[in-house]
Amino acid sequence: MLDALIDPWRNAIDVRALVEVVLLGATGGALGCWIVFYRLAYSAESLAHALLPGLVIAALTGFPLVLGGAAGLIVAAVAVAIAGRAPAIGPDTAVAVVVTALLGLGALLALSPDTPARLQELLFGDVLGVTDGDLALAAGLGAVVLGALAVLHPSLLVVGFDRTSAPALGRSPVVIDVVLGVLVALAILVAVQGLGNLLVVAVLVGPAAAARHLTRRVPSMMAVAVAIAVGAGIAGLYASYYLDTAAGASIAAALVLAYAAAHVAGAVRSG
Repeated sequence: MLDALIDPWRNAIDVRALVEVVLLGATGGALGCWIVFYRLAYSAESLAHALLPGLVIAALTGFPLVLGGAAGLIVAAVAVAIAGRAPAIGPDTAVAVVVTALLGLGALLALSPDTPARLQELLFGDVLGVTDGDLALAAGLGAVVLGALAVLHPSLLVVGFDRTSAPALGRSPVVIDVVLGVLVALAILVAVQGLGNLLVVAVLVGPAAAARHLTRRVPSMMAVAVAIAVGAGIAGLYASYYLDTAAGASIAAALVLAYAAAHVAGAVRSG
């Protein structure tokens, strides 16, 4: 039994994957609570999918994926902001059109004659392929995100619970919205290298949504969300090792199962 628990971590590749999962879990779990609380899940998914062209161009030209992802995020954020101002069809529909267009553009670039060799990694991630540099970047960006959340915690609470009265208390809802959007973009940039363009939202929304069924206070919700994110990530790595499945997809599946279990537990407790 002990050997079965230790075997996956005898290889340096798997150890790096474990560290990456812990970093993603800590960042995504904590930030995800505010994504759920501020109802930004759709925006997070939109940004994650819309940065695909930037990732593909970076892969085709040999630039670091993080630079391509950053450029893709900037383009996506600007396009979404402009589209959201179209009153004729409504902001949600306009954003959906922009995201679909950018995702389609990324697919066209990826399926061109010069298809990037790591296309599957762009879409579904390669947490087993992270380097020490990737870990350092994830740790740095994660520290920025978590540090900002700690500093902004009172303001996030005030604006989240009473946006109308927040200015009278010295809190600007617009500033908080912008800063939170930037933190979401940074978190996506961290997680996309491990989980890929299509699965990154799982670690940003799944743990927080699960924790919301189990807790009522924000601090405890964040702690539970981080625990679920890290635990599901480790479970996904075990599944990948012993079942020979894709690591990113296994982690996403574990997060879905964790949400289902939390939903049932919350319903039983309420009943």
